[in-house]
Amino acid sequence: MPSLHPVVIARVVDGSLMPKVERAALLGEGWNPASDVSRPCAPGVVGAVLRFEGIVRRGERSEAHGGDERELLALDYQTYDPMAECELRALARQIAEEHALSSLTALHSRGRVAVGEVSFVLIVKSPHRAEAIAAMSAFIDRLKQDVPIWKKPVWK
Repeated sequence: MPSLHPVVIARVVDGSLMPKVERAALLGEGWNPASDVSRPCAPGVVGAVLRFEGIVRRGERSEAHGGDERELLALDYQTYDPMAECELRALARQIAEEHALSSLTALHSRGRVAVGEVSFVLIVKSPHRAEAIAAMSAFIDRLKQDVPIWKKPVWK
């Protein structure tokens, strides 16, 4: 039976989401490495764990160049603070509850993230695969639409 109160962690973090930065962000939220959030699955409850990483691609379309793809050095992520983190948390809670998740963890970068680096991490845990997949897709779509985080290309 899914938790009535899913574990939700949502943070905006400075810079790229290297493993040590991800770990520090989670520890800052009171995360305990021995807790359910850190385990691949909670025995008997979690049947699906999905992890999505948004990685800065080398190419980005440029409106100034007729929509053609140009080569990037990085993306600069700008946020409207403190609203961005508040909206990210609200969205995480809403999606977790709508899809009866066990937990949802969302971390998004602020500032410069170089090509090849991770700018977004989403971890979804659910009793069932279908709910986990639907939650992941819904979260990403709504994040792009509702959370005040914007990317600005840094061209090569």
